Amino acid sequence: MSDESQPIATATAPKKRMNLRTPEIMKLVQEQVESHYRSPVVEYLRHTNQHLTANGLTVKLAKVFGFCYGVERAINLAYASAKYFKGHNIYLLGEIIHNPEVNDQLQDLGIKQLKETRGVYDLDNLTEEDVVIVPAFGAEVKVLNRLQDIGCYKVDTTCGDVMSVWKRVRQYRNQGTTSIIHGKAWHEETKATVSQAISEKGGTHYLVVFTLDETDYVCNYIRKGGNKEEFLKKFQGAYSPNFDPDQHLTSVGVANQTTMMKGETEEVQRRFEKAMVDRFGPENLDSHFRKADTICGATQERQDALSEMLSVEKMNLLLVVGGYNSSNTSHLAEMGEGVLPTYFIKNSDKLISPKEISHYNQHKEQEVISHDWLPEGNVVVGITAGASCPNNLLEETIHRLYEFRGVDVETLLPKDYREIVGLLPPEEHTGH
Repeated sequence: MSDESQPIATATAPKKRMNLRTPEIMKLVQEQVESHYRSPVVEYLRHTNQHLTANGLTVKLAKVFGFCYGVERAINLAYASAKYFKGHNIYLLGEIIHNPEVNDQLQDLGIKQLKETRGVYDLDNLTEEDVVIVPAFGAEVKVLNRLQDIGCYKVDTTCGDVMSVWKRVRQYRNQGTTSIIHGKAWHEETKATVSQAISEKGGTHYLVVFTLDETDYVCNYIRKGGNKEEFLKKFQGAYSPNFDPDQHLTSVGVANQTTMMKGETEEVQRRFEKAMVDRFGPENLDSHFRKADTICGATQERQDALSEMLSVEKMNLLLVVGGYNSSNTSHLAEMGEGVLPTYFIKNSDKLISPKEISHYNQHKEQEVISHDWLPEGNVVVGITAGASCPNNLLEETIHRLYEFRGVDVETLLPKDYREIVGLLPPEEHTGH
């Protein structure tokens, strides 16, 4: 979804309306962003679609990985804010994206994080001259309204795909339909989305389902009814105020957190559709059920690329690089785990040695140490990354792998390419 028609940074007063995406500012920002996140090695592999092989170690990258347009846009706007609003207090609602290195970089630019306490941001001390950056996930309606009342500068980096989901959910709301959101009720994006499902006048509702087991539970309730108290206890924190499953599951519309697995969301839709047919009959389906394809295109591209890689390439193991709280990255790790040894790492520091690796175990929700993870002899390692992972973290991972085999990665790139990108020592320049 294009964001060109959307105001980039606006506030309540007309004098505060401005466009941060001017050619001059963006040129400065692009140079700074590239200096922080650029990777000549990854760029070469991406554009040539080649693999690296040396000393028995082969590294293969998925065809699509790393930063998406929405993430790049959010980061560029955050960097632009640091330049344009120099001298102002600049705050960020939580994290710009789910990647610790990127968020640390923004803090180094002087951008302060507004932390949540029990689901509430502390906005009491903000003034009209302060700047607040809304992250790529978006923010809840009540937070956006509060910023509007304060009159501070607001830089909105909400992803266009997220706003597409909001539009669909508002349609459900206006039709008096309960929004069923396939997602994680605790995730910033889902919390922002469900806030769009509630009318200020009341009478509209939402329910968040995370797993297919939860979906089946709700679908069985639709068909047969059940114990209301048990239902409300099971989904505590995942439904709208005054939600009543006996009243508010007779007409539903399904949407999703944009970073969920597409196949799973489609299955959620199918099961709700079947439940409505079973209860109300196929002739009445349109009055009781609605659905929409609201999976992020970038998320799907990365999942499709990994799926192809897992089915076509012969690999000994897979490294998935990215933030542990990144939903789209965690789903890539899930895909890999079902096929071959997979290690979910946030950066190259987790590659301790060929004998030890520290990686995130999603089932235990903690880092664990695995031993003898990198086989000796000939080995093929696949690498992919979520949409919030910068290329430099991938390059550092590749460097670390080849260090274990005594190889300098940069020497594996063509000499003319190394000269163009500035990797060639002066004494080796051709002079052309």
